[in-house]
Amino acid sequence: MTQVNHKEKRLNSDVQETDLISAESQHTLDDTKRKAIEAFDINAYLKQLTERPGVYRMYNAEGKIIYVGKAKNLKRRVSSYFKKSHDEIKTSRMVTQIAYIEVTITDTESEALILENTLIKRYKPKYNILFRDDKSYPYIFVSTAKAFPSLSYHRGAKRRVGKYYGPFPNAAAVHQTLQALQKIFPVRQCAESVFNHRSRPCLQYQIKRCSGPCVDGLVTKQEYDEDVRHTLMFLEGKSFDVIEELGHKMEQASEALEFELAAAYRDKISALRAIQSQHLINQPGSKDMDVLAISEQASQVCVCLMMYRGGNLWGSEHFFPKQVERLGESADADAVLSAFIAQHYEAHPVPAILLLPMKLSEHSLLQKWLTDKRGSQVKLQHPVQQTAKGLVQLAETNAITSLKQHLGQKATQQERLVALQEALALSRMPEHMECFDISHTQGAHTVASCVVFTDGVPNTQLYRKFNIEGIQPGDDYAAMHQALSRRYSRIKKEGGALPDLIVVDGGKGQLNQAIEVLKTLELESVPLVSVAKGEGRKAGLEILYTPYNEEGIDLEADDIALHLINHIRDEAHRFAITSHRTRRGKAQTKSALEEIEGIGPKTRKSLLLHFGGLNEVKDASVNELSKVKGVSLDKAQKIYDFFHGSA
Repeated sequence: MTQVNHKEKRLNSDVQETDLISAESQHTLDDTKRKAIEAFDINAYLKQLTERPGVYRMYNAEGKIIYVGKAKNLKRRVSSYFKKSHDEIKTSRMVTQIAYIEVTITDTESEALILENTLIKRYKPKYNILFRDDKSYPYIFVSTAKAFPSLSYHRGAKRRVGKYYGPFPNAAAVHQTLQALQKIFPVRQCAESVFNHRSRPCLQYQIKRCSGPCVDGLVTKQEYDEDVRHTLMFLEGKSFDVIEELGHKMEQASEALEFELAAAYRDKISALRAIQSQHLINQPGSKDMDVLAISEQASQVCVCLMMYRGGNLWGSEHFFPKQVERLGESADADAVLSAFIAQHYEAHPVPAILLLPMKLSEHSLLQKWLTDKRGSQVKLQHPVQQTAKGLVQLAETNAITSLKQHLGQKATQQERLVALQEALALSRMPEHMECFDISHTQGAHTVASCVVFTDGVPNTQLYRKFNIEGIQPGDDYAAMHQALSRRYSRIKKEGGALPDLIVVDGGKGQLNQAIEVLKTLELESVPLVSVAKGEGRKAGLEILYTPYNEEGIDLEADDIALHLINHIRDEAHRFAITSHRTRRGKAQTKSALEEIEGIGPKTRKSLLLHFGGLNEVKDASVNELSKVKGVSLDKAQKIYDFFHGSA
């Protein structure tokens, strides 16, 4: 670890020295670089290029660095850019812009990784994956050197004597943990200056959030140290040991007929169990672990980092690579995750385990580099066991959700409406939009949803649902026809406001049903569009059809007009499913559990006995469901998805 840090300082010093020389003789170097670019011969350069490890910098014709890379063999790696065709558009485009190349030789590939990160952060090349990550994480500090230790929020250099627990992903996670601990173990959280000058207990003592060590006689040193010890055990992930210890004390107090004391221990145990139930895993003695997942949509990428410390989930954070977003192209998940690991852990604490959704091409190099940074063994793992798969799946769900929010915030609603107006050649801006979708279970209990967007955002008060009757089971065309007829015949009869745009979920068949309904009602002037799923049903590949464009409108995946269409389509789908479940639930005369494939009578009985009723089963998390005898993690996920839907 020490050796790598010395190398990193030396490499950074070399870069700073180069920058200093550049600043002092800028004009001379600019002329030199310009002449070098003009005279650069790539074929001759590759012939004499070294095969040692190092870093290469690629410049464009203006002398600006457009890409920085590392290589175990510089000659082989750099030559690969010019000796084969590239499937990636980004790489092909970059190669056409290369006018000059410089290299820096290093002793090892690990040194090259360090130098690469330094140069990427310094120059922010156009074609490198770059994460903006310049903040420090907060910790919980326990002043164990004091006679009566305190808990406090800490961010920055660790100069005070005591124990630090973290890092936490954000300040809110620290304050939430401190509040929870304060209710269970009344350890003081006041500043030293306040503690040293108090002569009577404060409000925290009155509301039983502190045992009052500032005043003699309120709590003994032994009792206070016991609470501090339990607090430290909890922060170290030993909450099961704490519960077991408190359980023995509760039994002893009960046997001694000290029922108030036994009740106090019982309340602490209940509070600890409540905290545990919020976490996906609660394994005593678990090592510190970070779980990474990646999501891509509309040429945008989100990396989700979930932090587990001592077996407990302490929070999550989301990162959006700026360069991928700016270039607007598909990203290689392997390259994005490798770049994130190298850039993020260069400045932040490295956990014992990194759980990844895949095995990376630079697995060995990154694992060795992280081990050197931590000073002890670090493992890069991809999920094999069910528990690990559940952790990665949870991180992926968070990444997907965060990316949707990120995309929704990229453009103002006004911009999205204007873009949609232009894309569909509408005569006016679609300030009032209505979208329809159909949901049923094998043709039964069919429901049509109608969601309304006003000024580009959902207007839930205007949502409507239609229970579809009198059609052939499973006939989505007839269901759509009935829903549209009922909706717009009533609006026409009552003289209500017609929408600026009607959206139907489906292809040309659904569109034709809508055209027929509007023609019958003499409402052909109302703009209409259908949304057909693209290849592989992937988001961003949808095709839009209108009565005047049978070939379809194929918008780019990052088009904000398509984002708005997808938003209203997804909301209609969600509302349709919710309405269908409600109707199906009212019509059921048997347990909903019977409809879940793979859940037999014994398992249903175990679930109902364990939770006490169907509503409690519905409210249970995947982790809680998996604790029932006979319910695997897969079954638990299936039960959860049945009641809540997939993310």
